[in-house]
Amino acid sequence: MRSSPVPPRLVGVIDIGKTNAKFAVVDLKARAEIAVRKTPNNVLSGGLYPHFDIEGLWSFLCNAMRELNAEHPFDALSVTTHGASAALVDEAGELTLPVLDYEFLGPDALDVDYAAVRPDFSESFTPPLPGGLNVGKQLFWQARQFPEAFARTRWILTYPQYWAMRLTGIAASEITSIGCHTDLWDFREGGFSSLVESQGWAKKLPPVRPAADILGPVRPELATALRLRTDLPVHSGIHDSNASLLPHVLARPAPFSVVSTGTWVIVCSPGGALDRLDPSRDSFSNIDALGNHVPSARFMGGREFSMLTGDVPAHPSEATVNRVLEAAMMLWPSVVTGSGPFPERQVRWSVAREELDAESLYAVVSFYLALTTAECLALTGARGDTIVEGPFAANPLYLAMLEAATGRSVIGQTGSATGTAIGAALLADIEGGASESRPAPMWRGDRNKLLAYAEHWRQSL
Repeated sequence: MRSSPVPPRLVGVIDIGKTNAKFAVVDLKARAEIAVRKTPNNVLSGGLYPHFDIEGLWSFLCNAMRELNAEHPFDALSVTTHGASAALVDEAGELTLPVLDYEFLGPDALDVDYAAVRPDFSESFTPPLPGGLNVGKQLFWQARQFPEAFARTRWILTYPQYWAMRLTGIAASEITSIGCHTDLWDFREGGFSSLVESQGWAKKLPPVRPAADILGPVRPELATALRLRTDLPVHSGIHDSNASLLPHVLARPAPFSVVSTGTWVIVCSPGGALDRLDPSRDSFSNIDALGNHVPSARFMGGREFSMLTGDVPAHPSEATVNRVLEAAMMLWPSVVTGSGPFPERQVRWSVAREELDAESLYAVVSFYLALTTAECLALTGARGDTIVEGPFAANPLYLAMLEAATGRSVIGQTGSATGTAIGAALLADIEGGASESRPAPMWRGDRNKLLAYAEHWRQSL
């Protein structure tokens, strides 16, 4: 089955980001989240290695589903999660190993051995990344560090599909998650990669099911415990960047780009150029929910913003912004090293950070993030409009600098008509299309100053 017999109105969405997790009830007709529960996505440091608090998340999700279904009975369930994570489970669906935190650098110890078996970029469109950011490297490390547990593993599940299995008991793989810088997918042939074959993992990977497929109803005992409909359908689920992309793919023709902002700033450019991608600069290809290749690039922009500003809101005055532009107060990459378009570069300031007041710092950081985003867009061969969603869509300085630096229209989309939860909910009515959300305000100062600042920044890289 691809979709529910009757288009649903309310969809419950499990939405697990790297920093926070939430359960949302999405009204598909309104394209809005009408109820939300949130919790931190904790990493546990004990045990075999740093790992996600799976049982803590499950307890939170069960409570949220029970409470919110009582208030807003949902017609379907969907799942979206961050990438770079895999769950290894036995025949009974129990974890054989903890779900590794992809920021853990332990797998790097096997970089030389892994480099000898990983597919070429032309096959996997996956760059070599640190820690566990390549799921293939995670699995390679786990198989060698914990051979008995790995041998007991019946299924290797991409992360959204792990949660879908907990809901339904049915194992599946899914293209947006298996095709997200994992080294597990052959983009040329449209099947599992040479790494999967050489390591003997093919029998542990379940069949690939489309993100919109209904895996089945919620398990009967779970439906009873949570007071859910016994026939409540659960969709296969989707990688979060592709969830953010889906409303736009359904609403407009390529070429265009979507900049999804959260812990990561992820650029996806339908209609871009695969031949512009550079594996040394954290650019790669995704696959969207409809099976199309999507040139992509990213950096840890949300993490950098938090590190630099403490997430303290600031509203720089016109005079402050003009002073920053005229004095060329600048920040160059990278605040977080090891990924992004400048993975080896160390952070550099044109003025001591301590000399910047809160408003000036906010402006400098906003411009830095926009200019780094522009570099990511260039790597994907971006054309057409650029749509920004997530927290940075509400930053007028970021939007203005990004438009100036790229020379293309930038649309900041606020509200909840797009985003990960909305995109995941659309899996329950993928033929229904998507509506656009309202544009966010942009700083409308002197464009020539923005252009001069952007040129200076690039020349000084």
